[in-house]
Amino acid sequence: MSVDEKTVRRIAHLARIAVTDDEVGPLQGELNAILAFVEQLGTVDVAGVEPMTSVTPMAMKKREDVVTEGGRAADVVANAPETEDNYFLVPKVVE
Repeated sequence: MSVDEKTVRRIAHLARIAVTDDEVGPLQGELNAILAFVEQLGTVDVAGVEPMTSVTPMAMKKREDVVTEGGRAADVVANAPETEDNYFLVPKVVE
């Protein structure tokens, strides 16, 4: 895939970047080089390679899913400006 001057200007507009006429040519070359590299990555055989979520293998710390304290709804809403039956009252914002 190749990027032309019109596409460079469109990308710059969408990114809200001011690009002068002198900068369009070099940017076009840089974008084409980036796209060529991405095309090269598409040719890499990744069959059998497990996806990674981190550079180093990590296991998530897990805790038991147990109820703790709870039953303190009145304490939770104690500082709210307006409440009703332990629910926060807020102004209506959607008609």
